[in-house]
Amino acid sequence: MSDGRVTGESAPPASEIVTADDVADAHERLDGVVHRTPLDSSRTIADRCGAERVDLKLENVQRTGSFKIRGAYNAMAQLPESVRERGVVASSAGNHAQGVALAGDLLDIDTTIVVPEITPAVKIDATRGYGADVVVEGDLYEESYEHALRLAEDEGLEFVHPFDDAAVIAGQGTVGREIAADAPGVDAVLVSIGGGGLISGIATAMQARDPDVRVVGVQPEGAAHAKPSLEADEIRMLSEVDTVAEGIADARLLERTFAVVRDRVDDVVSVDDTDLAVATTVLAERAKTVTEPAGAAPVAALLSGAVDVEDERVAAVVSGGNVGLSEHAELTRVGMQALGRAVEARLELDGWPATLGDLSEAVAASGAELDSVERAARTASDAPNRVPVEIRLDGSGPDHLADALDSLSALGGVEVVSHSLDERSGDSTEPFESS
Repeated sequence: MSDGRVTGESAPPASEIVTADDVADAHERLDGVVHRTPLDSSRTIADRCGAERVDLKLENVQRTGSFKIRGAYNAMAQLPESVRERGVVASSAGNHAQGVALAGDLLDIDTTIVVPEITPAVKIDATRGYGADVVVEGDLYEESYEHALRLAEDEGLEFVHPFDDAAVIAGQGTVGREIAADAPGVDAVLVSIGGGGLISGIATAMQARDPDVRVVGVQPEGAAHAKPSLEADEIRMLSEVDTVAEGIADARLLERTFAVVRDRVDDVVSVDDTDLAVATTVLAERAKTVTEPAGAAPVAALLSGAVDVEDERVAAVVSGGNVGLSEHAELTRVGMQALGRAVEARLELDGWPATLGDLSEAVAASGAELDSVERAARTASDAPNRVPVEIRLDGSGPDHLADALDSLSALGGVEVVSHSLDERSGDSTEPFESS
């Protein structure tokens, strides 16, 4: 497999790949096909990061649950009739799959989608629901990508690239065109980076409207390939990726996106997976919006301080919301704990279930919420005459939860053996104001 290495000297000029006129043409082509998604202002997030204003561009409420329909439809609508009759093939971790599948349904083009085994079932089911033939192949996206290319060659299908395609980039750029129209005077736009198609399109649109607007990319630490590539002035490919954000778990930029990102993107920052969980939690609780980890990355950069936006007007692109309910629940559990809003504790009780009533009353009196309680597997360190129990408490912050644990320790017959309140949860857990 080629490493796709392109140096700064050999990369084509961004102006030869995609222009603002291409984005404008895509905007007309997509009129009536995609939703013009809202900008939702969040005072909560603005207060936390010190910005004058933060607007969330909610592409998680786009058709198919992400921005991907924009680029897929724009590319497929321009295919010659002879190509349409043969059909198209694409590779995707989920969102591009749904975009291509829906575009195929709207344009009457047969679609085959190759997805890696890590793709969430909710995305596979949705893709099949749009009429696509889904093939699960490969542990990683790169393996699915290579398999899709082989299918294209063997069966004479047109390959619709998820990001390294001028028409796809132009379609994604319509997100930036809408931001520029709906948020005049914005100082910075934050965008997730996987393969770089979305940020390439947005940067193209924003630069044409106002060259002073900063466009900042956000990647998970476990898939942070863009910054090293820009610093080296050549595409750098990661040997492995490791992040909860499977939607942006790409290993590299490719020729076109590298050229556009290098020319038009101002900076790239990274966040860790816990930052993504915190952002997912805050978006659910305060912005009342469900997002997948990849879509939460720009908000994670704001909340974690990865990017300085003091007194600026910011637009953060929430790029997708295709996440299973169980995964979302797990993410918010991690986020609540990282925020100091939840604690898991191991107790030893004199009796079971006799002591549970006193324990529940003490939690209620403290104002905390007993989220779960269950007997724990006994270990060698547990006192043989006591019952090990694991509980989870929810509260307003680490101080509140510490007080609740103290109230349990003061009970007769209850000992708090260990708990999960840590240094991280105490760093940024002052109560959130309402949005």
